[in-house]
Amino acid sequence: MATAAVAAKDDATHVDVLIVGAGISGIGSAYHLQEQCPGKSYVVLERMDTFGGTWETHKYPGVRSDSDLYTFGYRFKPWVGTPIASAQAILDYMGEVIDENGIAPHIRYGHTITRAAWDSAANLWTVEATRKSDGASVTFTANFLWMCQGYYDHEKPYTPDWPGMDQYKGQFIHAQLWDPKIDYTGKRILVIGSGATAATVIPAFAEKAAHVTMLQRSPTYFYCSENRNELADKLRAGGIDEPTIHRVVRAQIMHDQDVMTKRCIEEPDTVFEELKMLVRAFTGKEDFPFEPHFTPKYRPWQQRLAFCPEGDIFRGVVEGKVSAVTDELETFTEKGVRTKGGTEIEADIIVAATGFNLLMMGGIPFYVDGQEVDWHDTVNYRGMMFTGVPNMVWVMGYFRASWTLRVDMLGDFVCNLLNHMDKKHAKRVEVALRDEDQGMALSDWIESENFNPGYLMRGLKKMPKRGDKPEWRHNQDYWAERDEIPNTDLEGSEFLYDGVRAGKKVAEPA
Repeated sequence: MATAAVAAKDDATHVDVLIVGAGISGIGSAYHLQEQCPGKSYVVLERMDTFGGTWETHKYPGVRSDSDLYTFGYRFKPWVGTPIASAQAILDYMGEVIDENGIAPHIRYGHTITRAAWDSAANLWTVEATRKSDGASVTFTANFLWMCQGYYDHEKPYTPDWPGMDQYKGQFIHAQLWDPKIDYTGKRILVIGSGATAATVIPAFAEKAAHVTMLQRSPTYFYCSENRNELADKLRAGGIDEPTIHRVVRAQIMHDQDVMTKRCIEEPDTVFEELKMLVRAFTGKEDFPFEPHFTPKYRPWQQRLAFCPEGDIFRGVVEGKVSAVTDELETFTEKGVRTKGGTEIEADIIVAATGFNLLMMGGIPFYVDGQEVDWHDTVNYRGMMFTGVPNMVWVMGYFRASWTLRVDMLGDFVCNLLNHMDKKHAKRVEVALRDEDQGMALSDWIESENFNPGYLMRGLKKMPKRGDKPEWRHNQDYWAERDEIPNTDLEGSEFLYDGVRAGKKVAEPA
């Protein structure tokens, strides 16, 4: 049912830009806003009591990045640690960005947004939130919304409703909800899942557990490498300054990733053979058995390629600390689980590494002029703006490249857009299908043959639609977007300023 737009309260806190989320996206966006639009006032609203997002939420053993920090780190702040970094190292890095750039005074922690409403008559967003410290309802108004809240539910991970769960007498927990107080020393642990989380937690468990079993429905691709960057080490040895190292190493890694992504499509079998060679090198076993537990059914990079520093999970297999079972779970039992193939797995602790629940816009109810927004009814513009939703940009990063590459890129875009609006004296911007887009075929946000992890396939009907033209899709291709987005024509006919399509003559304000 349509609901009237929220009227701005007299005591509302007003800012030019409201950033939602103090994770890797929100902090980076705040930096770019300060640097490129220094006259804009802003506030960052964060649900948790501290910054960090994912890196604060996840507490499971060994939690670390699955992207290299030379590209996952911001372009404006050099990364000087190991390429694959612990959650704490990433939090320390983010904390330095906040401190060095005076971002802290702009962040409001413990604020859960309950509603966001746009009013075209006032050209204003009104955002209502509940303040954790006293339970009070507070109101913010903003000219522009910058959504940096991430893409999944931080409180409710995806846990299948397996039969017999109430029979199990041991300890069951989802990795996303892991309590660091749990002592798993000498325990038999069963990890259900084989994605990036499992690749991280299994080697960490194996250090102290009696044994770790990985139960997977289908295998995952793993990329084994030393946790160092040879080029960075050589440049440091040569006395090159860290900003130069950061810039050069980022460029080299992005080039290598581009080559790898194309090869995964053009010669997937050859790539898989190379991945297997790395496993053999790190385990020292030329006869390492890949069948059936480490032979995926899809091509490399159709789902995320799990990074495996020093080949740790495979070394665990060779050392007898880790074993794999490839089968579907039939039921939980009193002592563990039984698979459909009849394998009984006993465990003292069962950890579900079964992924996320996708949460579009953080689950916040959005309204435009009294009408509730159904994101699946909108068409996305380059994976960042939406038809019918003015003065808002959404940060959705990359899956094959580091998330943060898009944070930096969209930081530039948003600031260019805000500055362009100021030059035009425009109060409102939105995107709309052009004349040449009429009748364009609309489809789900991404095609399954491009990228198809479970959380995304389960949540596609919550996501916006895509068109069949480059402007109306998020192609997940950093190497194309790094040229396309910076060169976006802000006077292109897909943009409407104050309700008038760009490029049309508008009377100058008096």
